Amino acid sequence: MQPSEIISVNIWQIVVSLLNLLIIFFILKKFLFKPVKKTIESRQAKIDEDYAQAESARADAQAEAEVLKAQLDGARGKADEILNEASALADARKKQAEAEARAEADTIIRQAKAEAELEKKKAQSEIKEQIVDVSLVLAERLVEREINEKDHHSLIDSFIENIPLGTGDEPNEK
Repeated sequence: MQPSEIISVNIWQIVVSLLNLLIIFFILKKFLFKPVKKTIESRQAKIDEDYAQAESARADAQAEAEVLKAQLDGARGKADEILNEASALADARKKQAEAEARAEADTIIRQAKAEAELEKKKAQSEIKEQIVDVSLVLAERLVEREINEKDHHSLIDSFIENIPLGTGDEPNEK
């Protein structure tokens, strides 16, 4: 073989090689590319469908979250309303208890004043009786005679009415 034959170009071989290449291309296109393309398209459609479902689920979840948030806000509002009502009720009960305590204290004070006044009058009456008794004894000794008890009481009562009893009153004049 000559060196020029080794490097030479054979046109028929190139044409046959090109024809083989075209035949393989059409065979691959017919039996490989179309099924692969269909598979890719079906997978793409499935992916698109999954994305659509995911988007729908996300939108549903977001809508449900908004509903739950609205319910939570409503529940918080209701809780605030209940707390305000309870606070108002507690304040009303407190005021009512304070009013009842004041009324009871006023009643106790009035009763105590009335009792004190009664005790004062009772003490004054006892003091008058003691003065009458003392003055009777004193008068008997002074006069050394017996006077009638009725006259004696009238004298003592007139005397006592003219005695101040520490109340700031002036003696009664008759």
